[in-house]
Amino acid sequence: MAKKKYAPATAAKTADKPATLKDLLGEGTIAKLKEQAAQLKQEEEQRREEARVKAEEERKAERKRLDNDFEHLLNTSKLDWHKFK
Repeated sequence: MAKKKYAPATAAKTADKPATLKDLLGEGTIAKLKEQAAQLKQEEEQRREEARVKAEEERKAERKRLDNDFEHLLNTSKLDWHKFK
């Protein structure tokens, strides 16, 4: 007797797979979601850059304030005057 080929069984395996979200959504919707994700990433990067710039400006302002404070300069200066003789 000849062996039977079960080609319909392999087709049934692919038909039994659950539908993915990509399959359920249209191409236009997927493109919009990808575009929105890229836009959100760009906005987050911009916020991080602004926060970094703001922190750097604050450090510069604090440094300038401390450089004008005589007490701070006196406390942080080295009092070893022998090497300047």
